[in-house]
Amino acid sequence: MLEVDSSSANTAQRILRFIRPLVLFALITVSLPIEANQQRPNIVFIFTDDHAPNAIGAYNGWLKSVNPTPEIDKLAAQGMLFENSFCTNSICGPSRAVIQTGKHSHINGFRDNGSRFDWNQQTFPKLLQAAGYETAVFGKTHLSGDPQGFDEWVVLPGQGLYYNPDFLTKDGKITIEGHCTDIVTDMAVDFLENKRDEQKPFMLMVQHKAPHRNWMPAARHLRVYDDIEMPEPETLFDNWEDNASPVKHAEVTIKDYMHLNYDLFVDLTPDFVRGERSKSEDPSSWRNMQRMSDEQMRVWREAYGPKDVAFHAANLSGKDLLRWKYQRYVKNYLRTIKGVDESVGRLVAKVEELNLSSNTIVIYSSDQGFYLGDHGWYDKRWMYEESLMMPFIVKWPGVIDPGSRAKELIQNLDYAETFLDIAGVSIPDDMQGRSLLPLLKGETVDDWRDSIYYHYFEHPGIHMVPRQNGVRSERYKLINFYQFGEWEFYDLENDPKELNNLYGNPEYSDLIDAHKVKLDELKTFYQDDTDVSEMSDEWQNKMRPQT
Repeated sequence: MLEVDSSSANTAQRILRFIRPLVLFALITVSLPIEANQQRPNIVFIFTDDHAPNAIGAYNGWLKSVNPTPEIDKLAAQGMLFENSFCTNSICGPSRAVIQTGKHSHINGFRDNGSRFDWNQQTFPKLLQAAGYETAVFGKTHLSGDPQGFDEWVVLPGQGLYYNPDFLTKDGKITIEGHCTDIVTDMAVDFLENKRDEQKPFMLMVQHKAPHRNWMPAARHLRVYDDIEMPEPETLFDNWEDNASPVKHAEVTIKDYMHLNYDLFVDLTPDFVRGERSKSEDPSSWRNMQRMSDEQMRVWREAYGPKDVAFHAANLSGKDLLRWKYQRYVKNYLRTIKGVDESVGRLVAKVEELNLSSNTIVIYSSDQGFYLGDHGWYDKRWMYEESLMMPFIVKWPGVIDPGSRAKELIQNLDYAETFLDIAGVSIPDDMQGRSLLPLLKGETVDDWRDSIYYHYFEHPGIHMVPRQNGVRSERYKLINFYQFGEWEFYDLENDPKELNNLYGNPEYSDLIDAHKVKLDELKTFYQDDTDVSEMSDEWQNKMRPQT
């Protein structure tokens, strides 16, 4: 028998007593990330470009009657819809930069589409990635440079194309045949099925080009709505008599600036484009048609050819021409949304098929609103409601009561903080928004904001929409077209379509003054020291086209 002296045995026992809790602690520590990861929810963030709430059935807009979004409506019925969701700067790239950073445009450095995004700065995907989330983005970022903070990414260069688009990847540029909405959805489904690490929670961003200009539907949707006369907005023939002077010169009218060829595809073939292209016209549809396959072009011309013949035969002018252009535009816009809506249905079904739905948040949003003939316009950029409002719908089983509708004022400024809070990640002090998590849980937040701040910077530029900043409270809105020294003020309760500018009305002077004070407070709070001085009369005259 081996003999061990008592002193050695006592030493061994003391060492064992010391090591045992350390080993136990190490085992617990090693197991924590997996257990925590299993509890932290996955996030599927579906994001489109220029989807107006008026074109979402659940938002009860004036296009609800044509049932444009049954799958998105279903998502809203299963979760929460935010009725007062707004952007900080209504233009594509800047809105996305705000979402990435949780900071206003003047802080994150991406003020307009001519800016270059600094991917080296702090973003919420980087913070989620560092906290153990697997992150992926597919589709349109509209931010220059290679995305950072993502384990998987395949993105469109710039605006991207609808048909047979190019994509940027870690290994270089590729081209994929098909329609962009379907391709991006396929990538997201493939990630869910085959590419994600099942030991980690994930944050998947599915970013569609649709329904951005020019509105090129998938082949299967080219004849959708052919037998429907779209309802017209009440303000289709607005003459802007109550607006500030620079508003009347913006190049956003369907009547004057929506091109029959480039925007509405009349007589457009792969090798012939009739008419001159102005600086304000996006040639993407012309370039895209040159890339179509013979079969794609055949289906396209079969759908549009007879309509073009009828249009030329009608020889329309005046209000009749505007009405025709509106119908063609809105139908194509909604046809591209049909593909998006199908994408939402596919993704939700895939989450359920993979048994992920109980621990996966599905979000639908868009970078801003859009004009669908309201006030005779298309495009965005304005602080008016149709442009300012953006959809935000969240499904979170077990947390959100189905069919909930939140009335609090929220902005895209809040998304980054919300994603971090959901994941249990500390929100950096330099982010400027607030987490929506308490609202998603149905809690009452007594100190929630009572107004939002807006600032649009891109002027002079495409569409010639004037620079503007302002404040929107729960009932009122004050807009400052500061380069021109002109203001507008609206009572949204009594004038939801913003047709009656109350600025200068003595009955509202106290309210206007109070909102000017609030505007200054928000500028200070958000550290916006942008020069908002009025430009010279000479400069202003140059910015107003002579009629």
